[in-house]
Amino acid sequence: MSPSARLIPDQLRWAAEHHPDEIGFTVVGAGDLTLGDWHARSSRVARGLVGLGVRPGDRVALALTPQDGLAFVVGYAAAHKAGAVAVPVNVRLSPREFVGILRHCEPAVVVVSDSLRHLVTDLAEPRPTIVTVGAAGGGELGWESLLDEDAADLQVPRDPEDLAEILYTSGTTRTPKGVAVRHCNSALFVYAEPAWSGRVWVHASPMFTMSGLTFVYQPMRMGMRTVYQPKFDTRQFHQLVRDYQPQACFLVPAMIELLLADEETKAVDLSCIELVSIGSAPIAPSTLTEFQQLVPQAAVSNSYSMTEAGTAYFVMPKGELANHPGSVGQPVPPAEVRIVDDNGADVPTGTVGHVQVKPAGRMREYYREPDASKEVFAADGWLRTGDLGRFDDDGFLYIAGRAKDVIIRGGLKVHASDVEAALYEHDAVQEAAVVGAPHRVLGEDVAAFVVLRDGAQCEATELIDFCRQRLADYMAPRRIHFREALPRNATGKVLKRDLVAELAESAQPAATAGGGPSTRSATRAR
Repeated sequence: MSPSARLIPDQLRWAAEHHPDEIGFTVVGAGDLTLGDWHARSSRVARGLVGLGVRPGDRVALALTPQDGLAFVVGYAAAHKAGAVAVPVNVRLSPREFVGILRHCEPAVVVVSDSLRHLVTDLAEPRPTIVTVGAAGGGELGWESLLDEDAADLQVPRDPEDLAEILYTSGTTRTPKGVAVRHCNSALFVYAEPAWSGRVWVHASPMFTMSGLTFVYQPMRMGMRTVYQPKFDTRQFHQLVRDYQPQACFLVPAMIELLLADEETKAVDLSCIELVSIGSAPIAPSTLTEFQQLVPQAAVSNSYSMTEAGTAYFVMPKGELANHPGSVGQPVPPAEVRIVDDNGADVPTGTVGHVQVKPAGRMREYYREPDASKEVFAADGWLRTGDLGRFDDDGFLYIAGRAKDVIIRGGLKVHASDVEAALYEHDAVQEAAVVGAPHRVLGEDVAAFVVLRDGAQCEATELIDFCRQRLADYMAPRRIHFREALPRNATGKVLKRDLVAELAESAQPAATAGGGPSTRSATRAR
């Protein structure tokens, strides 16, 4: 089998054969897993799954808390070795959403943390076999009982074109859909034979997300060890930097904001970090620039991709952040990207349009959703991302927001990201989210939800005037809602649908500029 035609667990096989005693994965507070033990335990679990009747193509759902991360990475490899399709489940969903995903994918086996076992007790027929990580009971199987005594390698025959996993989208604007991922299009490079450096990559993204799942094997493909924080904490991150001297880390914008808000961050020597990959949500250019100052030697990139795009993503070359503020970087070959208008025609450089990407290799699709797949995954190989963006003259991409984030105010288009960027320039603003508010005359008006920095005081009129100095008059928000925190999903993305729903349901008007209710001041308190 050539390196380009591999199965996902082949990477673990190679690493375990050549570096069995090296630590491959660490879950902070739970322990370490050597490459050899990882390979052996996953082979034992794979045999256990086959013994339970799992057949090639059956789904194995992994509904595990972050603290059970070691069981997750073992179970993830085991599912593939057993010829099954791995289904990481978002354990932070509502019970209804959680069960909805399981009913949609119809797993043969559900591996679930003991604290979540109650969510899978009422699944309809055909009811899956439940394997509990933690204290087992009720006649269900415990994780340890799944471990077969034979630790020899096992791989149920599968083809690289076969389905490997189903990744359910975050569902910030709609019901989550399952993205079907095949072994051959799970990563740009499914397999590599690196020299083992023992260098460390730190991250804290839930492993049921695309980014979190990426860091199960991607550091290994680079000869690196993964250190995983089950829950992000700034002080713990500081200590991890001191203890492990990591060369790379992945952070979401909310984590960046927390690090910048913590005064102790400035006292931590971050010079060991050479690469900071940021993703999962937009970040204000001013915030990115401020963080870059803390790691001046590192390449800092607000990477852009999506679960549907898979191998298509963008990176910011080292040293280019200051030259292209607000950009997510350039596309990584062989992926292609274009900006088109509403009719699908290419637009000139600098013009905002719909972002379409053409990933390398086989296109992904939605699992059991043919109509939705046709809407997003075009027959000509171009993926309709649903994002708006533009290119500059140097080929750097700028994301203007989701197409649905365009506010039509009195017939004029307002990109929410432009307003958010202006708000982030104010010293008192820690976080901001801009949405369209229903308006009887204009159709929509511009509303901003703002979280102030600790101890900061600011009136709504001050923020509105601040934006008017930086934006066209019709773009400045006329409603400011102060909040202690913004609603987010598990990946750190702001749930704007919740904010829109709040505006629709609320009968209490917010602060406006002149002629309306009096403006308010707010102090961020904990």
